[in-house]
Amino acid sequence: MQIRASCFIMSKNCVMKIIFCFLITLVLCINAYSLPADTVMKKRDSVAKPIRTKVYRINYFVEGAIIAVGMTGDLFAIPRLKNKAVLTDDELAFANTDQQKNLIHTVDKWALEQPIANRDLWKKVSDYGQIGIFLLPSLLMIDKNIRKDWLRLLFMYVEGHTVTFTFYNYSPLGPWFQNRYRPAVYYPELGAGTQKESGNRNSFYSGHVASCTYSTFFMVKVYCDYHPEIRGWKYLLYLAASVPPLFMGYARIRSLDHFPSDDAVGFALGAIIGIVVPALHKIPCSKYLSVTMATSPDVVGVGVTWRMDNKRLATSGR
Repeated sequence: MQIRASCFIMSKNCVMKIIFCFLITLVLCINAYSLPADTVMKKRDSVAKPIRTKVYRINYFVEGAIIAVGMTGDLFAIPRLKNKAVLTDDELAFANTDQQKNLIHTVDKWALEQPIANRDLWKKVSDYGQIGIFLLPSLLMIDKNIRKDWLRLLFMYVEGHTVTFTFYNYSPLGPWFQNRYRPAVYYPELGAGTQKESGNRNSFYSGHVASCTYSTFFMVKVYCDYHPEIRGWKYLLYLAASVPPLFMGYARIRSLDHFPSDDAVGFALGAIIGIVVPALHKIPCSKYLSVTMATSPDVVGVGVTWRMDNKRLATSGR
């Protein structure tokens, strides 16, 4: 009998899909670093006074449709991911051979060296901790200027979470296409019943980490957009925003649910979405940026056309 190894040896096509998705998200990130200031200065009696303008553009019908479609799609995806086939005896035995374990990257082997005594505790920490991290952006309401736009921000925040969930459920990087075994499969002391669970095919990538990273990076991005005067200090805020999802990643390793590389990919995607979603609402992407995509069995690529704003060029040339 031929047994398919699932120690995450990526095929050429899989690598191309990953590169393709990464290029697209990288292109979208351009907007995060090329937007004009949100506050304009008006001269009145020789004194420059700030005039508050709307920071984000929100179309409630469009955003509502995106949220509704995304959530509906997730309802179909979740049962499929939770009801994958349980591991067979042959698959379990093959995965635990030295030959297969040696294929796991050195960094990821850390997940195979965890104590199992507190696994259930760390599962609860990650599950309940995720809820707390989801609520962190509510601290933005302390700022009175941000509080005035609470409905816009709520729509945008939910939309971003919908995008994060949908990307996890349907992208080539997520468990819909990937069947990487969770670290628990490699712990015989857990018992064959636990090792064979169908959910153990959903290791790559970490949805918990992706969602938590989105929440914290969204929070910092919004605060920085309302306070452009903080300039370089924003990098310290992003550093602080990395702490909760990093802790979440550690908890998911201790609960034997993910490898470090699963957490790393989830962190990267969550950070990108957390920055890109607010950025796209600041200025229509189509106004300056057009993207064309090409893919084939042997080639994957992205074509980018960036049109500069003539008014901004004239202003910068003075």
